[in-house]
Amino acid sequence: MDETRAIVAVDGDRPAKVIRLDEPLTARNAPTIVKLAGKAAEFAWEEFFQAELPNAHTRKNYLHAVRQFLAWADDRRLELPRITPGDVGEYMQGLDLATPTKKLHLAALRRFFDRLVNRHVAIINPAATVKSERYSIIEGKTPEISAKQAQALLASIKPSNPIGRRDLVILATLAYTAARVGAIARLRVEDLVHDGDQYALRFAEKGGKSREIPVRHDLQRLLLDYIATLEVTEGPLFRTAHSKTRTLTRNAMTGIDICRMMKRRLKSAGLPAHFSPHSFRVAAVTDLLSQDVPLEDVQHLAGHADPRTTRIYDRRRRKVTRNLVERISIRLVDESPIGRGPRRR
Repeated sequence: MDETRAIVAVDGDRPAKVIRLDEPLTARNAPTIVKLAGKAAEFAWEEFFQAELPNAHTRKNYLHAVRQFLAWADDRRLELPRITPGDVGEYMQGLDLATPTKKLHLAALRRFFDRLVNRHVAIINPAATVKSERYSIIEGKTPEISAKQAQALLASIKPSNPIGRRDLVILATLAYTAARVGAIARLRVEDLVHDGDQYALRFAEKGGKSREIPVRHDLQRLLLDYIATLEVTEGPLFRTAHSKTRTLTRNAMTGIDICRMMKRRLKSAGLPAHFSPHSFRVAAVTDLLSQDVPLEDVQHLAGHADPRTTRIYDRRRRKVTRNLVERISIRLVDESPIGRGPRRR
């Protein structure tokens, strides 16, 4: 079963079971600790996961976090309405996870218990006063693909067959729009629009946002040629392929499909495998800011609500830092390779 469409449900010491994400989260598949808390708790469970969380990714992550905590509480024979801030604090301290992941778990518990309080299952929200560790991001961790590397990657793809043409257009779209991979995977043929003056791509971004990004001339040519070979006027723009016939299907690629395709193309081009589609967003932001493009313009292109997020993508500081440390006057007395013994006199 596709791991992106299912989650393993842990319910105390009972056998784990797999729940499909497209299966309704009702009282039937609620954890035992929720069922024992009564009908109001079952109602709150179904309301929270079925009605309050419209985003599939958020629902998947919150479901995993809440189920994991409830399994922990059930192992300790805790009753759902009697869980205290101390219990939540003890659980959070025992999580061996990265700080951002722990913050996500705590956010899921706060919202879930808010729903329980709202439905009079619990008197207080035990997660509301629990504090998590501080975490501040100065610079993102996504590696930047340089302009030279991006050009080498694009040049390595031969558009002599449908798959080659598709892959070249996908990577060029990543490079020239700075769009998120999920938004590119959701593109449809009819999302390439012309306003009488220029072509633009209409993206459905995360958070239900829709925006248009103008298409530069070389990308416009690639897109129009590619769409002409599809011989369709609607449907997914980027489609999966038959492995044997190397022809495209009618099914849309997912963001994961695009990531895997890029890894294959990086390997074929002899480029580092740690790059991802997000590396193109980092490259675009850094490149434009290096050309003194106003921050607000780059922020708009990247689709960030806050300019501080755009600054996280800026890798110019890393280059400056390397230049600074190289200027420190301290020098090694013996610059021989590591492992070589001391020089004899």
